[in-house]
This record gives sequence, C-alpha cells and structure tokens, in this order.
Amino acid sequence: MSGPLVAASGLTRIYASGEERVVGVRDASLTLEAGELAVLAGPSGSGKTTLLNLLGLLDRPDSGTLALHGEDVSSLDDRGRARLRREKLGFVFQSHQLVPVLSAEENVALALWIRGLPDAECRTRSRAALASVGLSGLEARRPDAMSGGQRQRVAVARAIVGEPALVLADEPTASLDSETAARLLDLFDALHASKGITFLFSSHDPRIVERVPRRVRLVDGRIASDERNGRGVK
Repeated sequence: MSGPLVAASGLTRIYASGEERVVGVRDASLTLEAGELAVLAGPSGSGKTTLLNLLGLLDRPDSGTLALHGEDVSSLDDRGRARLRREKLGFVFQSHQLVPVLSAEENVALALWIRGLPDAECRTRSRAALASVGLSGLEARRPDAMSGGQRQRVAVARAIVGEPALVLADEPTASLDSETAARLLDLFDALHASKGITFLFSSHDPRIVERVPRRVRLVDGRIASDERNGRGVK
C-alpha cells in the first residue's frame, strides 16, 4: 500500500484516575516515513509512552485515526491488531521483558514461534539476529547470566528477527551506563544503515535525543515541536 509508514491524526487518549481524568495524549498528529530514525522526546509524564503505545497498537485511542502503510487500523478488532503487531512491528522495552527460564536464542525465537514458523527456521533466524547484534556464542545463555547491555541486545534481536517495518523502543537506554548506552545507540545506527529498519524511540535521555535526526517533543500530552537536524545518528 502507498503512503507513509505511519500516519496518525488527532490521537487522543484520556485515562480515568479515581474521579479525575488524566490526559495521556491529546490531538496528536504525526507521520513517519519508512527508513526514518525518530524520537518522541519530553519529560516524564509528557505522553511519550502513551503515544508510542498507540502507534504500536498496544493501546487504543479515545479518538483520532491511525494508518500503517496506508491501511486504516483504527477500527481493527483485537485479532487484527495482534496480527499487525506480529507481522509489521517490533518492540524494545525498558525492562527487556525477556523470559528468565529461556535462553537468548529461545527468547528471540518466541517472536517467530508465535507466527507458527518451523522450529528449524526459528533457530536459524534467531541465531542470525543474535549475530547481527554482536551476541554470537551466547545463544544458550539465560538472561540472569548476562549483563544489562547484553540483555538489551537480546531484546533488540527479538524485535528485528521478524523483519518488521517499524521498531518501537521505549526508553531503551534508561537502565544502562553511558558506555553501554553508547554501544546500544551505535547498534541501532548500524541496523538502520544495514537493514533499513525504521526506528521510533521514546526517551527523555539526552544520549538518544541529541543523536537522533528527528525529534518530536511532547509537553503535557501534546506535540509541541517536530524538528529534523538533517543528519544521521553519529
């Protein structure tokens, strides 16, 4: 289908907190082209994660429309949204969300097993994904025997193994020291350059915000600015 990779118009999400209504995102409109590197920036509580979850089909807006690759997904049922998440999207979460009793290879393969792919293909593609993030030789290691940076690289491998159109990463450097964070950002840059993966980050970490070429800043649930600096992640 034609059109931008992501096209959101007027997305609004309001949560109930006791008797109060809390605005997560209000009237957010955003397009994202294939091959972009972009970050949703802003302080805690500004709506970054809410907007990322809406764009990643992890939550539904109260109003507004959303299209992926020109397909209107606003009215899709839960099954249709789950299908698109499996086939088109990859996710990297702040807390890794790896299964502790599974090896690195098995954690990555989960993204393929849920598609029903043959075990041999799952193993081959999982090992290739781990190699692409610099973890060859650690396929059998479980998360509790890995460093924080290694666990985050496993999460990245899991996100890209299904060859998604878009990877969404929520505060991916939040728990990492400066050196490990820099290596992870170098990895995102390399994957973008070598595989053409589109990345959308959510972060208030200046280590990401200052390096990513497009910065969409949120304030109190609204998009306050959308800037491009014309250069890549370097």
